[in-house]
Amino acid sequence: MQLQVMNSPFNQEQAELLNRLLPTFTESQKVWLSGYLAGAASAPIASVLGVPGQQGSTEGAASKEVTILYGSQTGNARGLAKKASTTLEAKGFQVSVSAMSDFKPNNIKKVKNILIIVSTHGEGDPPDNAITFHEFLHGKRAPKLEDLNFSVLSLGDSSYEFFCQTGKQFDARLEELGGTRLYPRFDCDLDYDEPAAEWLEGVISSLGEAKGATQALSQAASTQTVESTYSRTNPFRAEVLENLNLNGRGSNKETRHLELSLEGSGLSFQPGDSLGIYPENDPELVELLLEELKFNSEESVTINKQGEVRSLKDAFTTYYEITTLTKPLLEKVAKLTANSELQELLNDSEKVKSYLEGHDLLDVVREFGPVNSSSQEFVSILRKMPARLYSIASSLTANPDEVHLTIGAVRYQAHGRDRKGVCSIFTADRLQPGDNVPIYIQNNENFKLPANPETPIIMVGPGTGVAPFRSFMQEREEQGGEGKSWMFFGDQHFVTDFLYQTEWQKWLKDGVLTKMDVAFSRDTAEKVYVQHRMLEQSKELFEWLQEGAHLYICGDEKHMAHDVHQTLINIIEKESSMSREEAEAYLADMQQQKRYQRDVY
Repeated sequence: MQLQVMNSPFNQEQAELLNRLLPTFTESQKVWLSGYLAGAASAPIASVLGVPGQQGSTEGAASKEVTILYGSQTGNARGLAKKASTTLEAKGFQVSVSAMSDFKPNNIKKVKNILIIVSTHGEGDPPDNAITFHEFLHGKRAPKLEDLNFSVLSLGDSSYEFFCQTGKQFDARLEELGGTRLYPRFDCDLDYDEPAAEWLEGVISSLGEAKGATQALSQAASTQTVESTYSRTNPFRAEVLENLNLNGRGSNKETRHLELSLEGSGLSFQPGDSLGIYPENDPELVELLLEELKFNSEESVTINKQGEVRSLKDAFTTYYEITTLTKPLLEKVAKLTANSELQELLNDSEKVKSYLEGHDLLDVVREFGPVNSSSQEFVSILRKMPARLYSIASSLTANPDEVHLTIGAVRYQAHGRDRKGVCSIFTADRLQPGDNVPIYIQNNENFKLPANPETPIIMVGPGTGVAPFRSFMQEREEQGGEGKSWMFFGDQHFVTDFLYQTEWQKWLKDGVLTKMDVAFSRDTAEKVYVQHRMLEQSKELFEWLQEGAHLYICGDEKHMAHDVHQTLINIIEKESSMSREEAEAYLADMQQQKRYQRDVY
């Protein structure tokens, strides 16, 4: 990093001198100098110089070393780890950043200061790239860690029962093994930027660098801004180029193909990355909620700590989450209403869990109102509306300045009312070509094509899970690589639901795609899914794995991804004559090697 007056505590002359001098140092010289400066900041100069009877610089250098491990499914934890690294390095720390899957678990015995940044996936599970480290740390082989200082930043979604569970488990286990907390664990909901910054500032203070911590954080933020003008916190308004229904007439489904322009944004992505969209709430739902609350829709409310003011109608439409309930939200509503039934509900965890599924804020106000508060007090208990992430369905190489998405429209009935997916129906019903929508790129290092285009790949993506594999195929077509590729696709009906059918057929014809198996569950008396097609091809599929093929799964986690995972273990066990445990270990090893990757939701 080039030192400047704006990003360092040095004047112009000092910065120029250091920029000329630092590149000439060897690694050992840099380490010695780091230790010297660390010691000088906290000890008499004699001790730093190693005068007999005084402590030398080695310990000072060691205390400046920080290891950051992240466990990330969609990329949020990874992004925060990188930002934390930038901030700590600006404070003079020697920082090592690693995905948990790339860190040798036994090396934790050698670490002095460790920061854990981890998300929770699904129903309280570790993200895929944290599984091995999580199992090691919670197993019998985990070492005592009396010399370890640690702190945990946990990411989650409070609408899930096991909110931030993985972070809580790491925090408790590190303490159990003898570690000492540098700073208390922070559990972050979907809007994590401010608490994450507060956590890092606390960590820096605990590491003995309280002075200037806030300045370093702001410097890191400005550095990030220079690298990418548009981000999750500063989305780009992309023009809609195309919005098509991919399903045929008579289909039970509606799947939108959305094309957006990135022209002028400077944004880039790779196959396997995701796109975040900030949607708007259904105007009809907003009107009903305002009527039920009996608030004036044009009344002004302050929506954030920066003091931004909007009308109540605009705030409900564009800023607040009003469709997804959480237990913390119900507890806050209970304090604003005299309804005893809500308090009774909150006393029964099973009833709360059941109520959270399929109900929204309008239901709560109707069933447990009236709400005894001002509009400002009411909106202060609501969560900011999070972006919705979608797997990108195009290659930037094949479609410069564009990004394509495949979005299934969600419509259903529950508790006597029609319900709609916030973002899917926003895109399906209210976005037209020429409109623009706030978006950002979410990099996903856990779902990437092999670096070598000659490596075979196996793709399993039923329904909208097809999206990233369309991106994969477009990229491989542009690369001109000759690696084998095999696609498993499934949906309800061949005639109406074969998404991107002509493109797949063209890739097969041109040899870009080697092999394709399809399963249309409603076209036969007995339902057939992608895992059944995989079993039918078990011998060849295992041969591909033995040849070094990378295997990818995209789509529904609870059912499809779970079933496919079990099917893979069955295939390995059957075709290799391994035991069940050995087959599971084979697949786990593939995951460790990043040959088995999942993008599931």
